[in-house]
Amino acid sequence: MKNSLLLLLIIFNLNVFAQTDSTAKNPWKHNFQTGINLNQATFSDNWKGGGVNSYAAGWFLNHSGTHETPKWSFRSDLQLALGFFENQGEKARKNADRIFYDFKVGYRIGSKWNAFGSVNFLTQFLEGYDAKLKTVSDPTADSLVSNLFAPAYLTSSFGMEYKPVSYLQMRFGVGTLRQTFVLDKNISNAQLYGLEKPGDKLRNQAVLQYIINFDKELVKNVNLKWRYMVNFDYMNASKPNAFVHIFNANLTLKTTRYISTNFSLNLIKDYDQDKNIQFSQVLALGVLYQYNK
Repeated sequence: MKNSLLLLLIIFNLNVFAQTDSTAKNPWKHNFQTGINLNQATFSDNWKGGGVNSYAAGWFLNHSGTHETPKWSFRSDLQLALGFFENQGEKARKNADRIFYDFKVGYRIGSKWNAFGSVNFLTQFLEGYDAKLKTVSDPTADSLVSNLFAPAYLTSSFGMEYKPVSYLQMRFGVGTLRQTFVLDKNISNAQLYGLEKPGDKLRNQAVLQYIINFDKELVKNVNLKWRYMVNFDYMNASKPNAFVHIFNANLTLKTTRYISTNFSLNLIKDYDQDKNIQFSQVLALGVLYQYNK
């Protein structure tokens, strides 16, 4: 585990240093977006139309960096999001929580084909609770089902990449190691996320991975970014948890220089987490800062 995390940190730092080089030998193209979204509703005590006071607040940050030479290509993709909502009389709950980083190196072998190696990492910032599940000691309390590094997914892959146009890439990761970390003791003891026995903190899987990345400005000030990934576990080919499907999409409409509307959608089909499809969607209006170079 330590070696895998160290590898990720080394690659991340090499990428950061490379992007700060402003010389002509190493030109990086950057696309940076960050924003804050706020929603609020208030009703007087005698409001006859019904309703409850509420608020929601969220923050997101997206950064992508690319660098290409005649033979080599490098791409860095960082996505962060955190949001909360609260209805009067209830405690605040999350409606967004994501830490994602992907770094890929490609070597050109044809006009549209690259051999590639990549590392990506996925986890969350804060604790996650399931209101439908109750603890034995306190039936009124929500159950802790996730946390920072519980789970966390570190995936190392190599294979072939097909890039027919600049805004669309497809990866075929024939040699992929997917590692699941569950470092929270309570969650690991509950044997969640495909762990073999209570107390386990690491699960290794050899998988076949297929990824589609789409990132394009559809029209001026309207950007669509989506990513679909499917993993196939070689060792569990005949079992229900052989496939993991993850789809993420983000649509940003920049109405003025600093005001934007942001729509995000997440779909997960992971039998080790839940046998049914997981779905989340957020639509928000807020302040946006964007930088391109």
